[in-house]
Amino acid sequence: MWWKVGLVLVMCSGLTSSEAREEHRDSSPRNTMLRAPVERLDFGFVPSVVYETHAFYEPGPIGIVFQMVHAFLYVVQPNPFPKGEMHTGFGNPENVVLLLQAIYYELGFIVLSVLGLVFVLFMPVVGLFFCVCRCCENCGGEMHQRQKKNGDCLKGFYMATLIATSVFLAVGVTIAYAANQNITNQIKSTRRLVSSNIRDLKSFANYTPVVTAFTNLLFYCQCGLSDIGNLLGGQIHNQLEREVVPALDNALRMTAAMRETKESLESVTTTLEILQEGTGRLQISLQSERASLSNTLNDPACSNGDVTHTCNTIRGTLSQLALSANFHGLPDVEAPLANLDAVLKTDLSNIVQKGYSSFNNTPRLVREQTKEILSEVKGLLDKSGGEIVAFTKMFPVEPALENFTKFLTESQKNIEAYYPQIDQLDFYRWIGCVVICCMVVLVLTFNFLGLLCGSCGYDKNTTPTTRGCLSNTGGNLLMASVGFSFIFSWLLMGVVVTSFIVGGNVEKLVCEPLANRQIFKVLIIDTPYMVHPAKKNFLPGMLFQDPNIDLTMGSMYRDCYENHGLYSALQLETSFNFNKFLNATVTEHDISSLTMCLCDFLTGKDNLIDFANTGVGEIDYQAYLTEVNKGVTVVDLLSYANELEAQADQLPRGALENALKGHASSIRQIHKEQVVPMEQATGTLSQSIKLLQKTSRELPVSPKKRYIYFNRSVINALYVCFTFLNNFCFVNMSQEADKFIKKLLGYFSQYTEWVKHSLEMEVAQCKPISNIIDSLEIVGCSFIVDSVNTFWFGLGGCCLLLIPSIILSVKLAKFYRRMDTEDVFDE
Repeated sequence: MWWKVGLVLVMCSGLTSSEAREEHRDSSPRNTMLRAPVERLDFGFVPSVVYETHAFYEPGPIGIVFQMVHAFLYVVQPNPFPKGEMHTGFGNPENVVLLLQAIYYELGFIVLSVLGLVFVLFMPVVGLFFCVCRCCENCGGEMHQRQKKNGDCLKGFYMATLIATSVFLAVGVTIAYAANQNITNQIKSTRRLVSSNIRDLKSFANYTPVVTAFTNLLFYCQCGLSDIGNLLGGQIHNQLEREVVPALDNALRMTAAMRETKESLESVTTTLEILQEGTGRLQISLQSERASLSNTLNDPACSNGDVTHTCNTIRGTLSQLALSANFHGLPDVEAPLANLDAVLKTDLSNIVQKGYSSFNNTPRLVREQTKEILSEVKGLLDKSGGEIVAFTKMFPVEPALENFTKFLTESQKNIEAYYPQIDQLDFYRWIGCVVICCMVVLVLTFNFLGLLCGSCGYDKNTTPTTRGCLSNTGGNLLMASVGFSFIFSWLLMGVVVTSFIVGGNVEKLVCEPLANRQIFKVLIIDTPYMVHPAKKNFLPGMLFQDPNIDLTMGSMYRDCYENHGLYSALQLETSFNFNKFLNATVTEHDISSLTMCLCDFLTGKDNLIDFANTGVGEIDYQAYLTEVNKGVTVVDLLSYANELEAQADQLPRGALENALKGHASSIRQIHKEQVVPMEQATGTLSQSIKLLQKTSRELPVSPKKRYIYFNRSVINALYVCFTFLNNFCFVNMSQEADKFIKKLLGYFSQYTEWVKHSLEMEVAQCKPISNIIDSLEIVGCSFIVDSVNTFWFGLGGCCLLLIPSIILSVKLAKFYRRMDTEDVFDE
């Protein structure tokens, strides 16, 4: 089913390459700014498959012996694995250099094999000569033992050494038997590996999904095209919104500012008239009160004693009864007010509302101008979808996978049919190896029985001719072990040499390179031009009839070992030309005429500039604030009246006291009737002036220039916006449309990337293929070769130990057997 996914990718990759070319052409900074992020689409997921086979083997305790065998083989053959130059000699048998290289590589095996063959050839000959020699009463065959002073020490040494040798022989035969039994045990585990690998292959076939998800892509594209008014129009709307909406909002706020400014100017005019009129009346009242108070202080009563000081003090404060602020000198605001009245004749609020309406109609404008384009693009998408569906039906993938599953089932049945034969052959092998081990066990049995009988029956007080039956039996058993050693040793060594040559070379040439994955580098089928001089690579030439594809067994194994998809492992992308299938591409239609006029609300710009030039910014606000801050009078009249009344209370009761209190009451009356209203008017004037001053700060710095300086004011922001809109009155919306097309192409690019990632990493994960190779390594190397090597390792040690066992048994038997003659010493 993964073929379908590959075929879907055929169509999409054309879009990807087309998009890549477009992005290369549009790599300028301007177009980079116009490129919008593409929404990430959800195409679903590929169901993952959990495979059963765990291609890992832990040998257990016997693994220690395996490591010893590997170390021994490394000593025998430390040379690196032969590289690819070895392949060059297959066609040149006369190549002497290559022959020498092969001999050098196999030197360790050759030497040990020659020694083993020498052992095989000479051991029977030596045994024959030894037998003849003993029959001639030589080589220890004479039934006479000479008495020696160190005889007991020699017997003890021979016995201890023979025991140690026999123990090592027992260890060697135990190792050989354990290796033999390990093969039988692991052959049963092989069935589990075969079954799990076949089940994994079935899962590989059954769970390989058909993944197109092209309907999701069509859905997103068609939704985008159907809602192009909101999507494309919305993008254009958002592109201008940063400048237009704040400008319109500020313009709307400025209409309120104009009205507030007019109200403030009118308030200033009215308040100023009130203050100027009140100032005249207050000045008259204060002058009259000051003159009247001065006359009172000139009364003769003020010249009497302590009264004089009080009168002089009051006389010194008469100058404080005067006006502080001069409102008659302030400039009027009639001219700015008249200019503002002229500005307000234009309804700026209505202009702004028209701007809002025109700007918000952008989606409708786009929808109306793209009707014909939409029908063409939708037809193209429908056609592409139909071609994909038709193309995927051209390949009978599902029947092929079904046939593959049936083939696996039949293969499993055929393999299982051989299990009884395999068990029978393994039983014969096991019997043969046990018989071989029993040869060594027989020698060991005679050794241990001879040692036991000889040791138990030996009596040092008896003479050699009078030794007991038990001791004599022990000696005979030791000689029997010598005889069987000569009979079996050469047969055992023949088995050792044969298994050593085969098992050792298989370990060094196959298993070890397979374990470190070096074998893939020297495979004949992976060597370029090796199988066929005109074909570079054998595997792709056999699978795809294209030997130039860089596909090898090693690369396929690595990808499958990482559980990548079979599409990636076999490099199927090189076998399918995507552009040949792609009959239609998404083209960019002529949308350069897509425009939008924003001139309706630009007429308000002059209105705002006229407002900025009404003269509000030319008013001398500081003069107003200076006079307002001075206060109405020099001194607070209430405080002055209270102080005057307090000083009058210090005077003797009489007409002067009453007169001063009368003046204090008059001053309070002036404050209440004239000063308080004027203070309220100055407060109103201060607020109006401050509001106007704030507005004036947002107006042009220079009244002589008709444009606005770019500062932080609201009007400056409005001017920047209107300048932007004036320069782009007819906004070319093809840029935003280009971004919209790139967004649709981005959907195709996402689909292509998703399909490619799914094919390479998730669809048809080929872990079962690498598991088969690893399982073959486990069965062939870990189960069989390691056990075979361990078998000859243990058996070979036994063969070597038979030589000292023969010598020691012959020597020790002399001390246990009953002699025919003995040495006689005269007293």
